[in-house]
Amino acid sequence: MSPSRSTNKWLALALLAAAQFVVVLDASIVNVALPSIGADLNFSQDDLSWVVNAYVLVFGGFLLLGGRLADLLGRRRLFIVGLILFSAASLAGGLATSAGWLVAARAVQGLGAARLSPAALSLVTVMFAEGSERNKAMGVWGAVAGSGGAVGVLLGGMLTEWAGWEWVLFVNVPIGIAAALLAPRLLPESRNEGERHFDIAGAVTITAGLSLLVYALVDTNSAGWASTQTIGLGAIALALIGAFYVIERRQSNPLVPFPGIFRIRTITGINVSAVLIAAALFSMFFFISLYMQNVLGFSPLEAGVRFLPSTLVVMVTGPIAGRLADRLGARPLMVGGLLITSVALFLQSRIDVGSGYGTLWPGFVLMGLGLGLIMSPMSMAAMNSVDRSKAGVASGTLSMFRMVGGTFGVAALGALVAGVGRHDLEQSLPGLTGGARERVVEGLGCAAALEGAPTRVVDAAHAAFVDALSQGLTVASIATLAAAVVAWFLISPKPPAPAPERREPEPASEALAEAVA
Repeated sequence: MSPSRSTNKWLALALLAAAQFVVVLDASIVNVALPSIGADLNFSQDDLSWVVNAYVLVFGGFLLLGGRLADLLGRRRLFIVGLILFSAASLAGGLATSAGWLVAARAVQGLGAARLSPAALSLVTVMFAEGSERNKAMGVWGAVAGSGGAVGVLLGGMLTEWAGWEWVLFVNVPIGIAAALLAPRLLPESRNEGERHFDIAGAVTITAGLSLLVYALVDTNSAGWASTQTIGLGAIALALIGAFYVIERRQSNPLVPFPGIFRIRTITGINVSAVLIAAALFSMFFFISLYMQNVLGFSPLEAGVRFLPSTLVVMVTGPIAGRLADRLGARPLMVGGLLITSVALFLQSRIDVGSGYGTLWPGFVLMGLGLGLIMSPMSMAAMNSVDRSKAGVASGTLSMFRMVGGTFGVAALGALVAGVGRHDLEQSLPGLTGGARERVVEGLGCAAALEGAPTRVVDAAHAAFVDALSQGLTVASIATLAAAVVAWFLISPKPPAPAPERREPEPASEALAEAVA
């Protein structure tokens, strides 16, 4: 007996969620492999961060354009194009023999992710009817996508130890090929009919502005927050973003319908909350991973395993949150999840040099519960707040705000760790000056920089790092609490009632049963 059309939709959801999982995974999977990558490809310590940053910069910068292209050219088509580009870049990155080659491959990976991610989420919106069915789908989507960051740390450790750093990239290739082959059989094609206007001027200004702003934020750790570079690049980025706003107001068919889409309170609330929660969590995963490896002495695999409580709880809670949203709406679940996550980060901020993993694991359990309650309702509320024709723009905007928020969080917490750590070292090691001091400051986030240093210097560096991390996690907890306040006041208490809507014919969807039978 051939599968029913309903069964096919859930198989399609599994395909879309798996692709999104890999996209989220790749923002974190390389973190634990960075020391091996640096040694093999002769990266300098400063340049090594661009293995991560090149992906995040291009991904965040091109998301809005990706959402628009999906709406106009076809969501399934852009999903497949993104998969092929992402997989090819992953293969090229794993074969890299130089630093520049790998960074370029990671940038192309980000471009592919910016094509497939908004297309995938808008396909979920198109395929599942608003209400109970879509909420269940968003529950699965949120659980799978939300666990990508934590699984990336674990999988990166396993692959690096057992197969080599190249496999943190090679692992994407068979997944991407399989998904691209299955997509024409499982996914319907859909697009917005009518005028094909791509708003090139808007796309160029917003992509350049966001990329430049993210670059300025990421590079503050080396250039400094008050440096001419940071201030100058920040000013140019803001000018480009302002130009984008002016262009959009004058376009008949803009990339982002200003001010209309942001007059929707729920959309504004979701995006502001996304920035704050991503800033808190990206930085938490990044720096706690360093803490467990550099201070507690765990191997990459041992550190990755310690994130499992969060991952497992997210995967259990996410689908339940999607079903609860039917009765409770998105706002109470999001606010509750954000408050729980804030408490989790506060508990983790109580760490000290001697506390070890025992202080962290209760926070990971609570964080998994909080994230499970946040991710599905957040996506659901964003998609249900716009009509179907704006699904790609809404999903692209949400993903863009998450990536920009995450990048800002890592940059800001990195600056805090460096600043507080430097101050603590000056207090505990007053005789340490010049190049020796800079080497120890670098050792706050890199154990290799402390090799051969006296025990008292290593102990002082570890104490400085933990003190700075504790303060950073406190700030992250406050940011998440602020996100809860924003969500409470701006997000609609219940999903909007489904508007009557005539679904246009979708030949690929009509042929689906015959193709799979």
